[in-house]
Amino acid sequence: MKRFNYLLGLAFLLVIVGCSSGEETGGTADGEVSGEITVWVHPFTDGSDEESDMWDEVVTSFEEEKGVDVNLEQIPWSNRDQKILTALAANNGPDVFYAIPDQMPQYADEGMLLELDPYLEDMDMDDFVDTSLVSTTWQDKTYGLPILQEAYTLFYNKDIVKAIGEDPESLPTTWDEFEEWSKKAKDEGYYAMSYPGGGSMNGTIYPWIWQAGGDIITQDDEVLINSQESVKAFEFINSMYEDGRIPEDSITAKEHNALWDNGEIMATLGSGITLSNLLSKDVVDFAIGEPLKNEEKVTYGTTGMFVVPSNSDNKTAAAEFVKTMTNTENQRKFNKVTQYIPTRKSAQDIFDDQEYIGQLAEYTQYALPGVIHPIGRDIMPAIQAEVQTMMEGKKTPQEAADAAAEAIEADLNN
Repeated sequence: MKRFNYLLGLAFLLVIVGCSSGEETGGTADGEVSGEITVWVHPFTDGSDEESDMWDEVVTSFEEEKGVDVNLEQIPWSNRDQKILTALAANNGPDVFYAIPDQMPQYADEGMLLELDPYLEDMDMDDFVDTSLVSTTWQDKTYGLPILQEAYTLFYNKDIVKAIGEDPESLPTTWDEFEEWSKKAKDEGYYAMSYPGGGSMNGTIYPWIWQAGGDIITQDDEVLINSQESVKAFEFINSMYEDGRIPEDSITAKEHNALWDNGEIMATLGSGITLSNLLSKDVVDFAIGEPLKNEEKVTYGTTGMFVVPSNSDNKTAAAEFVKTMTNTENQRKFNKVTQYIPTRKSAQDIFDDQEYIGQLAEYTQYALPGVIHPIGRDIMPAIQAEVQTMMEGKKTPQEAADAAAEAIEADLNN
């Protein structure tokens, strides 16, 4: 990896030492599981008893079935990177922990994660939603199994849709259709959509780049953010801003909740959290559209996974826990409590009686988890800055995309 910060480097070196000097207990990939493992999880709800009971049930069942003692520890979300890396560096970290898409490739690229492929011969991998496995794979090797997924798509204000003479039961499916609606919305005095340019790239320009058939950077270090396809996304957002179809503060805004709640925005990109807020507030009569398509029908949606450190003392038992935790039965239990979308198709029936979240679950098949690359998190500020500069009128879309590509190349070579 080109970028090698001190803490990550220290953890990597000590993980290698730990792997070379220690012996695994509990067998091999082909052996029987036994012994003890430590599992780190986060609070996925507000600390409800239901969540605690769910973990007790999962752990007890695993211990009884596999004969492995599980020490389950809940750690806070804040400073999780530092806590995990520090523990791994001291060789007293967990045997299993929860990871997100921009952590996995960083850790895997430094040899800090156990490759799971040798442990998955008896695993039904075809039942996973294909897009949920994108974030668990680095350089064609599997380093995690997914437990939850999200799908972002456009939520529409039905009253505004009717006000522009359109049908809330027949929402746009393509860029051309949405652009037509966006112009009608502007003519009627509404913003077409929210664009929080001060927020994450995953929720701003990345989905448009993917829908245009472009990409940011591949796992082979090919920089594509300034390709002909990707530039179409820059042009689309720039046109929306220049025409006043997105709010004036879109360059730096983190959200447009007030404008949306006040009925001033036709569409906003959202996920399950958006849905929960809309249902609790009950101030906007909404409909959910499917992800848009230009060249590709695709959107953003994060994936959560469980991984095993390469210096685990009980790799076989740890891998078995990851497999068990992500099976159909436990995905139903976990996601019923947390209200995330299961990554196993066979578990998504838990939302059959919930219209809206069931609709979002259907869209996970189109949801990419972001840029899966060790520098995926690092390049976001530079890309954001170039998009903002474009919207300020200081660069053309092509110039902004070229500058973003140069920044990514520089990061690769750092």
